[in-house]
Amino acid sequence: MNQIELKKQVGERAAQYVEDGMIVGLGTGSTAEFFVAALGERVKNEGLNIVGVPTSDRTRNQATALGIKIKNIDDVDYIDLTVDGADEVDENFQGIKGGGAAHLWEKIVSSNSKRNIWIVDNSKMVKTLGAFPLPIEVIPFGSKHVVDKLIAAGYKPKIRRDENGNPKLTHFHNYIIDLQVDSIPDPKQLGTELINMVGVVEHGLFLDHVNTLIIGRPEGPQVIDNIR
Repeated sequence: MNQIELKKQVGERAAQYVEDGMIVGLGTGSTAEFFVAALGERVKNEGLNIVGVPTSDRTRNQATALGIKIKNIDDVDYIDLTVDGADEVDENFQGIKGGGAAHLWEKIVSSNSKRNIWIVDNSKMVKTLGAFPLPIEVIPFGSKHVVDKLIAAGYKPKIRRDENGNPKLTHFHNYIIDLQVDSIPDPKQLGTELINMVGVVEHGLFLDHVNTLIIGRPEGPQVIDNIR
């Protein structure tokens, strides 16, 4: 099976966890798109009555087109379940997200969810985080000084840019700085260091967030439950 087939496999499996009446956080990214598509099929074919809380405009548009009722996070009192992808997951089930520049929205939704399911293909599983560039969202004002501090700390920062060479903007019109740190032996220590840096809004380390992990493998999806 190729990577696309593995992503579709886990997206469809995760959609089976959604029950009638749930408020569901809808993740962002290529794997989450398969989950939202499968959820849309259940809404259409089974009359599933749910409310989706999107983690990006991209996901909102996809879900709306599929007939999924959408609400913003501040318009719901709770979220039953959030399903999202991840860019890396280590052997302790800590993750990096933000390749799609939506990790702040994603973290807000996941932090307010009773349960979080991550869906990944097997290429995303690593022993130690860090090969995937770690994104951090920073406000534009003073961003050069944040970059300078990150360079001094040895984190090899690079402002993410769009196709025109301009800084890529997040939903909140902030910048994304990608850090090439190679290896993150202590994600919690790094997360604390980054979030305490003035100008940093949020980092892409998702620590102690996931409850169920679904890994796409050629022999079929591997489900790991009761992580936290």
